[in-house]
Amino acid sequence: MAKYIFVTGGVTSSLGKGIIAASLAKLLQSRGLKVTIQKFDPYINVDPGTLNPYEHGECFVTDDGAETDLDLGHYERFLNTPTSQANNVTTGRIYQTVITKEREGAYLGKTVQVVPHITDEIKRRMLLLGETGQFDIVITEIGGTVGDIESLPFIEAVRQIQWELAEEDCLVVHLTLIPYLKAAKELKTKPTQHSVRMLSQEGVHPDIIVCRTEHPLNTEIKRKIALFCNVKPNAVIESADASTIYEVPIRMLEEGLDVIVLKQLHINGYSAPELSKWRGFLEKLQNPKSKVKIGLIGKYLELQDAYKSILESFIHAGAMNQVKVQIVNVHSEYITGENVAEKLSDLDGLLVAPGFGSRGVEGKITAVKYARENKMPFFGICLGMQMAVIEYARNIIGWKEAHSAEMEANTPYPVIALMEEQKKVKKKGGTMRLGAYPCTLKPGTLAHKIYNTDEISERHRHRYEFNNKYLSDFEDAGMIASGKNPQTGLVEIVELQNHPFFIGVQYHPELKSTVENPQPIFVSFIAAAKSFAEEKERLLPVKETV
Repeated sequence: MAKYIFVTGGVTSSLGKGIIAASLAKLLQSRGLKVTIQKFDPYINVDPGTLNPYEHGECFVTDDGAETDLDLGHYERFLNTPTSQANNVTTGRIYQTVITKEREGAYLGKTVQVVPHITDEIKRRMLLLGETGQFDIVITEIGGTVGDIESLPFIEAVRQIQWELAEEDCLVVHLTLIPYLKAAKELKTKPTQHSVRMLSQEGVHPDIIVCRTEHPLNTEIKRKIALFCNVKPNAVIESADASTIYEVPIRMLEEGLDVIVLKQLHINGYSAPELSKWRGFLEKLQNPKSKVKIGLIGKYLELQDAYKSILESFIHAGAMNQVKVQIVNVHSEYITGENVAEKLSDLDGLLVAPGFGSRGVEGKITAVKYARENKMPFFGICLGMQMAVIEYARNIIGWKEAHSAEMEANTPYPVIALMEEQKKVKKKGGTMRLGAYPCTLKPGTLAHKIYNTDEISERHRHRYEFNNKYLSDFEDAGMIASGKNPQTGLVEIVELQNHPFFIGVQYHPELKSTVENPQPIFVSFIAAAKSFAEEKERLLPVKETV
């Protein structure tokens, strides 16, 4: 039977419950246990698929086509294990299920209420993965902050599960903040005490308290927290700010978080943690031998979480190449033909990011043109790939009015068009081309060299595609379709043969990059940027010495 760990948060949001949950999962996994993590979000959207990135950051997509919270990306990057539809549940999905059952007559004669009907559905979902027999431990992160109205049904469900399961089968980790008052020059524990008291008032008592802090917690402070929050002193865990999220598992190992969890869950016979690959990655990450500057051309740059998986993929690829990847944010809305050289000339590579809508697309097209003409390493993802196609149609083939039908419905050259199966779609939620699809690679191409295989599987999230009506025109002009879906013929990858590194992909490769398996295109892109930077350095004029 699986054991269950619940991770709650207090005092403030954005403390890093997802990172703590993923770090604990990584440590337990490193000891030979089979672990999964799931996220329960309190918002009423059925999923984050229709949310603007400014609202909720990146929408992470799983192999089975679920549009989920970005924390699932952290889970996959840490555990190197794919998640699924079952790993992310929202209030909206819970209510949708209960209301559908009510309409079908499942509760005939009953008044449908938050307790027990909503909480029963929450509990069913919380226990679902543990009942598959695939996992020893299921970690559930509860979104939001204790005290939020939206979170109350989830906290009540946790209370009921604590009551229903044996004491050694269920455990609660509560993440709080220990603020440092600069004027008083001391750390304050009162917010943590109030947070734990608020959680206890709802009937849930934490077994372990993890304290986010900017300054080390001494023994006296830990004992004070333990005394007033009614936990053992060794169950108060310090989580100090780290230079990278990938340090956190090692910090938690040093604090003994995993050992406390194993003891409280009565798990015996576990092996010593095997973290050699993780430590090797950290060693490379923290000791780069050189640096590259990559321009991230996007339209949601004000919120970095909008491109979370891309940024993490650059960290993985940088470590593989033993270079520090410096990201330079360039807002596509402000790129013009007049200032493009000024904005991009100092870069070693260019990634044009995904997105939706017409805002900023002309700037993206201008940036692609600059990278193509100046032989700068270029990588386009989803909309970025489509912008590369439009730029090539306009400036090489000569179709000056070429565009995407998404932005210009009446273009005479719709080189990017709505997918056939999308033409009858009316509802927006969960109806894009989502999830993992196969792609056959053309031998002898850059794509084939990067992946070193004939067929790959990557995740998608789009409605528009390369218009195959114009494929022969592009290939005659030098833009090659080096990857296609074997069933539909959908163009998945385009590249230029007369360029050192120019590749665009319709899918989202960033969604599958992990610490242990960095995404191949990102690794090759950073290697190309490194070579580009070295060549620029070599060509610099030698300064005369007096």
